[in-house]
Amino acid sequence: MRNVRSIRSLLLALAMLSVSAVSSAQVFLSVNFGPPALPVYEQPVCPNEGFIWVPGYWAWSPVGYYWVPGTWALAPEPGLLWTPGYWAYDSELYYWHPGYWGPVVGYYGGIPYGFGYPGTGYYGGYWRGRQYYYNQTVNNVSTTNIRNVYSTTVVNNTTIVNRVSYNGGPGGTTARPTPAELAAARQRQVPPTPVQVQHEHAASTNRNLLASENQGRPPIAATPKPAEFSGHGVVAASHAGAPYKAPENRAAPSRPNTPAPHPENKPENNPPRPETEPRSTPAPRPEVPRPPSASERENAPRPENAPHPEKQTRPENAPPPGKEPPQTHPDKKNPSDKQPPPSGAQEERPH
Repeated sequence: MRNVRSIRSLLLALAMLSVSAVSSAQVFLSVNFGPPALPVYEQPVCPNEGFIWVPGYWAWSPVGYYWVPGTWALAPEPGLLWTPGYWAYDSELYYWHPGYWGPVVGYYGGIPYGFGYPGTGYYGGYWRGRQYYYNQTVNNVSTTNIRNVYSTTVVNNTTIVNRVSYNGGPGGTTARPTPAELAAARQRQVPPTPVQVQHEHAASTNRNLLASENQGRPPIAATPKPAEFSGHGVVAASHAGAPYKAPENRAAPSRPNTPAPHPENKPENNPPRPETEPRSTPAPRPEVPRPPSASERENAPRPENAPHPEKQTRPENAPPPGKEPPQTHPDKKNPSDKQPPPSGAQEERPH
């Protein structure tokens, strides 16, 4: 039971990896076409002890993919290693899973970033207490300013045939998380440092780093330190990782926005609403007088009898009550009979 629960919790942690790991934009991105292949470039010399290599990657902006140069960055604290971010294909979309700092390197989609990141695990160095040791076979370090070094051969270190930059989908890597990488998802995760955030932002503002401009061969592929895109040590890509193909559906990301507004339908729905409201309000008003118009015809004779009340003056002139019985003959005139009785009552009062 414990194993089942642990597996479930690990899978849940892996699914939440992208949420807990925060990118510089604080956004979990999705695009409907994949990023270009990883460019080929050399690693700059490590500037000093304590710096850990953060491989370059393709990031997304409203104007398309752009390259974030690889760089040497200081860990937030001793003992933390960098797990690179990666793109993953799912349900016809490419999702970005941001990188993060942690005590162990976790799953990064099997992307062959190189320089100690062959696709699974990390072989570029390790911490011993507060000291970091560098693997000289995968890192460009100088023993002049860095003493803690060692040498361990890593498979696919320098020559990588497949430089695909996303997992799953057409042509993507097929790597799945190993038990060790699933366990790493349960470890503490620290977001990129402020200087790393600045580094990615600076890359997003450099038009030369757009894939549409450099055709997958960025002029600034790697830097000695974050956010330093000029000067000594900046490295350009020697060539693209694969022939660059401009996406045919660049406008596709805006498609989900087009059906949502439907501006043409909104004004069409608005005018009938006010039209129906005035129609409904005046409609009952004319209907009310129309039925009484028929009754008015029935009452038409009544107004003709209306002047007969003027004849009430006649009974006032005819004091004899003997005329009261002949008033029974006007019973045939229904409206006139109803009016004389009160007049008769008035005549009885004076008697």
